[in-house]
Amino acid sequence: MEHPLVVGTDGSDSAFRSLDWAVEEAALHGLPLRVVYASRWERYEGAALAEGLERPSEQVLAERIVESAAERVHRRNADVKVSTEVLADDAVAALLAEGLHASALILGTRGRGEIAGWLLGSVSLAVAARARCPVIVVRGDAAGVAGTHGRILLGVGDPAKAAEAVRFAFREAEARHCTLVAAHAWRCPPHETSDPPLLAAEARRHHEKQASELLDKALNEAAGEHPAVHVRRTTVEGPAHKVLVHRAAAADLLVVGARSRHGRLLGLQLGRVAHTALCHAACPVAVVPQHAEHEHAEHEHAEDEHTEHGHA
Repeated sequence: MEHPLVVGTDGSDSAFRSLDWAVEEAALHGLPLRVVYASRWERYEGAALAEGLERPSEQVLAERIVESAAERVHRRNADVKVSTEVLADDAVAALLAEGLHASALILGTRGRGEIAGWLLGSVSLAVAARARCPVIVVRGDAAGVAGTHGRILLGVGDPAKAAEAVRFAFREAEARHCTLVAAHAWRCPPHETSDPPLLAAEARRHHEKQASELLDKALNEAAGEHPAVHVRRTTVEGPAHKVLVHRAAAADLLVVGARSRHGRLLGLQLGRVAHTALCHAACPVAVVPQHAEHEHAEHEHAEDEHTEHGHA
């Protein structure tokens, strides 16, 4: 059985919007939906109050929020199986734990306790940076959230660190019957652009060719596994974070990869591209972790190929 989609809620407008989006996503993939609300009322109120005649107000609020969420799911799509739970923990810890057994975590941009002027809520940012499963932050304009563009935008960087994001994007495009736009941004080193015009032009052609080859390498395997998906490959000169945010204005979902790390830096994986997308994209953003064990396998495979070529 596939893991459910898990959506965090707290009764805020942003949470309702992410819940509605999650219902559509669950229906697309035929997955159950699990709605969770994280609250520390049990810790703060104590067992005596929890067992008393009057339930703590925070408990009552939490129960009402998840009940309302379940009713909202049923109204939007009665075929989506939904379960709810109030978790006695802080939001980040609870969602990270949920992510260990989720197909994806779906969050809003900010909750009831966030400052409205912030670009991205602290909970969403922390979870996106540390989760072991894909995290989708539902943000953007009405067209992007409603999915009216018919395009999934995939940002492709290093192929060795993009495999899981690429597969995720292909699955999304296939489920939605829409076009997958795979973009790789490249830049010509400053010292090469300052060369005489003919040399500078040759340098740009060289870097653009390399970018095109890199994109093909990253996509070819997944494209073969999903032949029904129409793919548009594009290479663009410029900073990746700016290129993707600009093109996200015409997309229904932006998919970016993030490297999962171990040791003291566990989870600190969001680079500039993912962070900028989460704060500025005009459509929902999926951050897909590339786990270290997968990167290790990719590295070993590359070394094997190198050894084979060396003995050929």
